Amino acid sequence: MNASRATSLVSLIALAALAGGTYWLLQATRPPASQDENGPMTHTPDYFAGNFSVSELDESGTTQYRLTATKMVHYEDDENSDLTRPAIRAFQPGKPIVTATGDRGTVNGDASIVDLYDNAHIVRAAGAGDPEMQADSSHFRVFVNDDVIVSKNPVKLRRGPSVATADAMNYNNVTRVMQLFGTVRGYIAASDISGGGTPAAGSK
Repeated sequence: MNASRATSLVSLIALAALAGGTYWLLQATRPPASQDENGPMTHTPDYFAGNFSVSELDESGTTQYRLTATKMVHYEDDENSDLTRPAIRAFQPGKPIVTATGDRGTVNGDASIVDLYDNAHIVRAAGAGDPEMQADSSHFRVFVNDDVIVSKNPVKLRRGPSVATADAMNYNNVTRVMQLFGTVRGYIAASDISGGGTPAAGSK
């Protein structure tokens, strides 16, 4: 995502908050103007939105990513936002849709990093000769610009009938390569061993 797209995405976040009908400026709780100008900003919500949704489009107007949440709370000091029941979906022409969700999450100011916490879940739809793939952990970090999802926490991976567990993972949605790290255990189905689709994971 280049600078112009990041700027557009941040603008869309603000517009989505307004359109949601739940936008509030917390003027009553803000300090006087003189304190605002001379003192540091505090970690205070300055707006929020319900049923939040924002999309990034490519030059042709096709959706590349869509981030949704049942609630979004934005903070003035670091430009980060807290998300309730977030979901981020990646759409690539000719490739299966990838959806990552969590019970809660955060997104940084330019929407380039999305963190998903508690019951974090990834689903890559079946397609291009590969079965559906799912991954579960307590935390996933989505690097939107690089189309990469990582976790440093224990993870469970299911790819068709194959199942594996590991201490950490890195999934590149561009190359569709999954790397599992640490102690890796699991069952690899005969269809994967015999070449029925791309390998489920690599380990280090």
